[in-house]
Formats: sequence, C-alpha cells, structure tokens
Amino acid sequence: MKVKELEKVNTGILGALTEQGHEQIVFCQDEATGLKAIIAIHNTTLGPALGGTRMWNYASEQEAITDVLRLSRGMTFKAAISGLNLGGGKAVIMGDASKLKTEAFMRRFGKFIQSLGGKYYTAEDVNMKTSDMEYIAMETKYVTGLPESMGGGGDPSPVTAYGVYIGMKAGAKKAFGSDSLAGKKLACKALVR
Repeated sequence: MKVKELEKVNTGILGALTEQGHEQIVFCQDEATGLKAIIAIHNTTLGPALGGTRMWNYASEQEAITDVLRLSRGMTFKAAISGLNLGGGKAVIMGDASKLKTEAFMRRFGKFIQSLGGKYYTAEDVNMKTSDMEYIAMETKYVTGLPESMGGGGDPSPVTAYGVYIGMKAGAKKAFGSDSLAGKKLACKALVR
C-alpha cells in the first residue's frame, strides 16, 4: 500500500474513533492460523470493557471495522443503562467460521485478548460457542460464557432470547396499551448479521 493510501485509511479510522468516542482499536492478525480480528474498546469509565466476539464473513475490512465500532459503542450504553460497573467493547473475527475455527485459531485469539491485560473481556456472539470460549480461556482469564462445568454461566442465548421477548412485550404495551402478545403478528428486521 502506498504511503498516501495508508494515510487516508488511518485518517478515516482515527476519525471514526474520535467521532464515536472510542478509546482503542486493536487489529489482530496471525498468519499461521489465518486469524484476522479487530477488538474495539469504546469506553472504560465504569470498568473494563465487556462485549462478545462475533465471527462473520465480512465483505470487506471496512465493513468489519464499521461493525465492531458500532457494536462496542452499543455495549457501553447497554452496560451503563443496566447499572453495571463495566465499559463497552466488542470483537469481530473476519472469515468463515465453518472453515477457520480450530483450537489453535481460538487460542491465538485468546492470546490477543490476554495482551490487553484485562481492559477487555470477551464472550459469545454470532457464530461463537461455549466450546470456543473454552479454547480462549486456555490463553486468558478475560473471558466469560464458559460452560457451567468450568464455573461459568454456560450458553447465554436463552437469556438473550428472554430479553428479546421482554422487549417485544414492552413494545406491545407502548403500541397497544397491553403487553399481551396474544393475537399479534410481529415483523422484525434483523440487526444481527
């Protein structure tokens, strides 16, 4: 890449960080495993950044950057509104989960998380499983969503689904004066990739 092109890319990324109030973005790459990941730390005012890692076959690096910045910022607000002593962060891994994920791949990602010294804690998100968190935990203690057999809370999907359900009921109450979903037809636009 030419120097002028690199300057343009850096200005764009740093501009996005400044505009959205991010503290840090970390690019992670490991040729041996094929790992390409981005960790974004939005805000650590209330505590270390917490946010899941999602793995997605992004169309471009810019798409991955946009996604991780958007998601990490959202985690800051989610933690604050929930009264948690946590900040917001998120990680994205670029690539096809069905082809790239191996123990070595996930453990290498765990080493990148470890290098942040506790500033960021990861968990499950799209295309990630509790078993992936086990591999990550072999390299860092800054991981949640571990199996119950390891003292963790297990798969967080049921809690997330319950949150969606409660949100639907709140929306129904606002729109119809009752939180009953009986007889209602819902249309949702998926925001998750």
